[in-house]
Amino acid sequence: MQRVLTTVTLLGLLVATAAAFAITEHLKSIKSPLSAALVSELRGREVSRGHVWIGPTCNCETSTATLRVKLRHSGPVTVTILDSSHHKVRTIATHVRVPAKTEKLFVWDGRTDDGRVAPDGVYHPSVQLSRRTFNFTNGIILDTKPPEVISATAVKRKPVLFVGMGRTVAIRYRFSEPAHAVVYLGGRQIIVGRVTRKDNKVKWAGTLAGGSLPAGRYVLAIGARDRAGNETPAAERMQVTVVVRYVQLSPEQLTVRGGGRLAVHVKTAAKRYTWRLGGRHGSHRGKVLHLRAPTTPGTYRIVVTENGHAATAVVRVHG
Repeated sequence: MQRVLTTVTLLGLLVATAAAFAITEHLKSIKSPLSAALVSELRGREVSRGHVWIGPTCNCETSTATLRVKLRHSGPVTVTILDSSHHKVRTIATHVRVPAKTEKLFVWDGRTDDGRVAPDGVYHPSVQLSRRTFNFTNGIILDTKPPEVISATAVKRKPVLFVGMGRTVAIRYRFSEPAHAVVYLGGRQIIVGRVTRKDNKVKWAGTLAGGSLPAGRYVLAIGARDRAGNETPAAERMQVTVVVRYVQLSPEQLTVRGGGRLAVHVKTAAKRYTWRLGGRHGSHRGKVLHLRAPTTPGTYRIVVTENGHAATAVVRVHG
């Protein structure tokens, strides 16, 4: 009798297991009515573990998040935003009809139902379709705090940039959070760093809008732009001064006998330059320019030129 009961029990378990497996496989074969529900990403937009960053107060292209909803069959949807505790923060759409296989876009501006900016944190979109609710697996990171510039200094103690092919000056920075370095010159944005790091460096080639700047002293303002688009206020950017030059002579004054030899050190990024002294002229390459002084006593000038930029040294010739 015991053996019969055991056999019946085993058969019952096998039947139940087979039924459960059949139901599970059937449910797997039923396609979800929501075929696509993702937080859209702008090209080049910062994404962290599938989440998208937004800064509702940044007045930039990352101030909102766009939700893409696509249904297999037409129907009304209600789209809401939930906080990390699954409490509703904002209802974006109520019973909005979405045609079958057509992508419908919904935008969240980071605000609550009463129009206030939601607290910083992670939020998840939710779509209600008929009697079923679908929560997005990726979410939205809301951030309203601008990054701070902790430090910004040129790698060289006295940064002098001799402009030329491949020549740059490096500026080391440290931010309060991972962010893009943003460099301004005279209030005009000239560089946006590619990487988002707290500590890194950015390089400047002495150019503005693709063109070389005249020789002189330039004050760069270093700011930061975080992944949500928040940027360091202008008053809180740090300044770095860079001297831009093309050619420099040393010494700048020489005294020599008439007809005597003289040597001038030439510092430039150019491979070749031209020179002029009195009625003579020529071209040269190298760090030292060797010339013979005029025979007639007087004051002369050595003018060295490269690509339209010149430097001068005074030569006093005595008898």
